[in-house]
Amino acid sequence: MPSEQVLVIEAGRAERQYWQDLWRYRELFYFLAWRDILVRYKQTFIGIAWALIRPFLTMVVFSVVFGKLAGLPAPTGVPYPILVFAAMLPWQFFSSALSECSNSLISNSNLISKVYFPRLIVPISAVIVSFVDFMVSGIILLGLMAWYNFVPDWRILTLPLFIGIAFAASMGVGLWLAALNVEYRDFRYIVPFIVQFGLYISPVGFSSDVVPEKWRLLYSMNPMVGVIDGFRWAILGGESKIYWQGFILSLGLVVILLVSGIWYFRKMERTFADVI
Repeated sequence: MPSEQVLVIEAGRAERQYWQDLWRYRELFYFLAWRDILVRYKQTFIGIAWALIRPFLTMVVFSVVFGKLAGLPAPTGVPYPILVFAAMLPWQFFSSALSECSNSLISNSNLISKVYFPRLIVPISAVIVSFVDFMVSGIILLGLMAWYNFVPDWRILTLPLFIGIAFAASMGVGLWLAALNVEYRDFRYIVPFIVQFGLYISPVGFSSDVVPEKWRLLYSMNPMVGVIDGFRWAILGGESKIYWQGFILSLGLVVILLVSGIWYFRKMERTFADVI
């Protein structure tokens, strides 16, 4: 006689199953990330070099405007282009991740409305695509170091820690924007403004040391301030310093954004298929 099938209903089981499903659907994650990478550079004239041209030209403009014309200081022994590009790396990663994440659910609406899978896979794969651009752009930094004969010290070993913080900041804000963009399509117009405005209020073209001491803590409420300062501290070494109070504040805000972003995304996730 065949054994009887038993249906077990257990509180919280679906929640635990969701996080297990993230691993079970890892092949879909690879597919989405690889597809977006191919689509981005397919039938382009110079291909992946576009990931190098944009940050390089931005670095040149900022070096001329802030380094030459404004005469803003850089740490002793640090060429201004390297000072700028050490900040361009995390900023480009962050801004690109926001743009990709905010539209990720909309661009995959057909998949979301027809097939079950943990929706977190979609924005995470979008961030990974931006991370690939980040890694490619690192070639410019290596080239600048070779050109200026600049050798980083032991602090460069801490760079993966700050890359992780940049990833968390990108994911936190990206999840908020991805979920909000499904509910309110106006956010497709707001995200470019956020990215552009954020570039001006973040210490990309200049060192955060030029901000008056009394405003440093308030300025650090921009989460990217701590991320950029951390990158510069790790890459530039020497006299480069971190304003630790501000860094801890920025780090705390990154954690809050990440946790709240996951919470809000999961809260709204059950309505995506109907609303999208």
